[in-house]
Amino acid sequence: MSRTRTPSPSTLPRPANAAAADRTNKPGLRLLAGIVAVGTVCAGLSAVPAAAATEPVVSRGVTIPAFYTPPTQLPSSNGALIRTEPLPLGLSIPGLAGRPMPGTATRLMYKSTDSAGAPVAVTGAYIEPSAAWKGPGPRPLVAVASGTMGQGDQCAPSFALQNPLTLTGDTVSVGYEALAIYRLLATGAAVVVTDYVGLGATDRLHTYVNRLDQAHALLDAARAARAVPGASVTEASRTGLYGYSQGGGASAAAAELQPSYAPDVPLAGTYAGAPPADLTSVMKGIDGSALAGALAWSISGFAQADPDLRAVVEANISATGKAALQDASTMCVGDALFGYGFTKSSKWTTSGKSIGDIIAANPRAKAALDKQRIGTLKPAGPVRLATGIHDDIVPHSQARKLAVDWCNKGANVTYDAIKLPNLGDKILTNHLVPLITDQGDAISWLADRLAGKAATSNCWSMPIQL
Repeated sequence: MSRTRTPSPSTLPRPANAAAADRTNKPGLRLLAGIVAVGTVCAGLSAVPAAAATEPVVSRGVTIPAFYTPPTQLPSSNGALIRTEPLPLGLSIPGLAGRPMPGTATRLMYKSTDSAGAPVAVTGAYIEPSAAWKGPGPRPLVAVASGTMGQGDQCAPSFALQNPLTLTGDTVSVGYEALAIYRLLATGAAVVVTDYVGLGATDRLHTYVNRLDQAHALLDAARAARAVPGASVTEASRTGLYGYSQGGGASAAAAELQPSYAPDVPLAGTYAGAPPADLTSVMKGIDGSALAGALAWSISGFAQADPDLRAVVEANISATGKAALQDASTMCVGDALFGYGFTKSSKWTTSGKSIGDIIAANPRAKAALDKQRIGTLKPAGPVRLATGIHDDIVPHSQARKLAVDWCNKGANVTYDAIKLPNLGDKILTNHLVPLITDQGDAISWLADRLAGKAATSNCWSMPIQL
């Protein structure tokens, strides 16, 4: 009998520490436990490991491989490998000398530290490229932070590398980051992809857009890559960070935290596309949009990790809202588009006010969300920040503000406002099209950093840039 991750509308998902006691329901395992069982949760215990699993986890009809269930004991060092196994790429062709193109992949589980300072197991993938590195020094490494994939374990980026399209009667997931990953591999750089905290790993909820969780997971993925059997990258390999949307926020936060959290990662450059730097602004952007389901993911993730936000959610979410959060907690992007596209969060609250307005009116909750702000620290190394001028999902104005904040701190910033016509309000096009149109320039810029070429900041142009 498998442990099925099918949402139950009668309860809200619980935080990870309560989750360890109940392995029968994924959302119940990993989400907002405190919302329905306050007395059973203690802040800061989110890394309590899951009990050993003897039955497979099934999320919306997809069986999650046993590899993704963390052990009860974790290594002490951040970035330490817990386990590896070969990962067959879903999009691959035979190459010369029997080497597959674009490379050979390995599934990873490694140790990181969550936003509460507790140990956490994170999964991901390392790809050793078939292409030779023709630049100076050892083969470089790019740590890729994926854009929004969802909150169900079947949505994990490493899972998507093996299954580019997951389409069942219960879930839809598309591995759209493969294009960028394969283009990076074509430069001769190795690539490591993080699944983030709780996405894939079956012991907790994915803490969607959590600044610390994402940054730590990305930097520790770079550390883990160097220990993968057969990997050609070394401690001296120049390292780049790459991400768009959720991934842009992760790479931006990682660039800020690298000096204090991972000074051993030789950071050569960071690409942060459409970064959600100010979540207060971003929540307003996605509320009522085609990607409204992402609001449920962020609410649930922060309620799991932060007691102040948990209390506000507990006090203001209606029964309808609880059912929606529970349901969304196992969804991928495709599911959320079909299930909650253009839903307004006011339908999920007891007062009829939006989640954003409720948080803004509560000083402690607002302060908790403000702690997620990216831009309060100077990023290490050169950064390229790109944002579509009509982006209304991850609003352009807050991404531009991040560039200004970094410039004011003396950072080396290459800012690019992507000028496209307005392609439709709140339907994702203004957010997704720049992902494709800017990709070539972003990879070219990052490849130059990996080759040791200097970047020239254009902070001087900010007053005349959109």
